[in-house]
Amino acid sequence: MLKKTQGIVLSAIRYKETSIIVKIFTRELGLKSYLVNGVRTQGNKSKIALYQPLTLLELVVYDKDNGGLQRISEAQLYRAHQLIPFDFTRTGIALFITEVTSKSIYENYQNELLFDFLQECIIELDNKHAQLGQFPLVFLIKKASFLGFAPEEALGFLSESRSQPFSPTELSQAENYLTTLMKDSFSNQFKISKSLRQKLLDHLLDFYSQHLDNPGNWKSLAILRQINE
Repeated sequence: MLKKTQGIVLSAIRYKETSIIVKIFTRELGLKSYLVNGVRTQGNKSKIALYQPLTLLELVVYDKDNGGLQRISEAQLYRAHQLIPFDFTRTGIALFITEVTSKSIYENYQNELLFDFLQECIIELDNKHAQLGQFPLVFLIKKASFLGFAPEEALGFLSESRSQPFSPTELSQAENYLTTLMKDSFSNQFKISKSLRQKLLDHLLDFYSQHLDNPGNWKSLAILRQINE
């Protein structure tokens, strides 16, 4: 059966000589794996560009009840990125968003509210006025609510974790900062030191690891640290 949906590309791997298998988080159908034939040929470079991580797509897909690899009938850009592919900091944050999302959801997982939030994040990241320093923190805090394990108050993010890397002074600052992030999201204007922001990022990833099944190491964290030096 053919169905229309929006999609966010999470990953693509090579398959045979000219094809790829792409994982796309779709709004109406959830996380799906699609076989796309013939996109790795010389004349199809524009087509494979559609399947880069965090590309926003409009799709017409074949939806089979028996699961497994699906097929795409039509794919076109929903919104082309203006800054993400050309800005090292934004590219690093995009890789981080992709990794956290990929480790947080499973095949056929469907959540329209989470999809809408991810789409909002991607569009905000592509905005020239985006505050990139706090972006990963806002993403982790807000995303946890859509996954069902976010505390109601900022202190919960700090207390419901096996690690406590903060001094008493830092703990108070971190709680105040998280409170503003929860309230103001990406528009937050409150500032903290780079070192404390890094501690918070490590802490929130540890918080995620406690709630996800075997997420392993966060590979994109090294990139975030490099671009925040």
